[in-house]
Amino acid sequence: MRANVYFFWFISAYAFLADVVYTIWNLFFAGTTNGGGGGRVEPIGTVCLLLTAVMALFIGFYVNRSRLGQGGVLPEDRPDASIDDGDPELGFFSPYSWWPILLAASAALGFLGFVIGIWVAFIGGAIAIVALVGWVYEYYRGFFAR
Repeated sequence: MRANVYFFWFISAYAFLADVVYTIWNLFFAGTTNGGGGGRVEPIGTVCLLLTAVMALFIGFYVNRSRLGQGGVLPEDRPDASIDDGDPELGFFSPYSWWPILLAASAALGFLGFVIGIWVAFIGGAIAIVALVGWVYEYYRGFFAR
């Protein structure tokens, strides 16, 4: 993760430097057709480059704090690490559940309702409630009950 921190800090420094150069260029060289000074700052590009620098700085700060909070060397930073070293346990996923498919179909009906007519979205919402309840309580009834 150390390389990621340096990468985002580099992007932040580059975007800030590009912002300074862009602003100076607009103040002194751009804006007129006869080569004279422009005298004004172009606000859109200046603000966008500054926000790019700030966002890269935020991400670099967050990644650095996460790296320091880990307390050890991550598998990504070790040259002798294998792929399985960085493979965490993500949790339990139901292997034979049909409820996610029904929930996706209800979301599709909901979005389709905004295009065709709002009444279709209400049908999708009702199906979504049934699918959510079925998915949450899947292991409390039937074959998988515990």
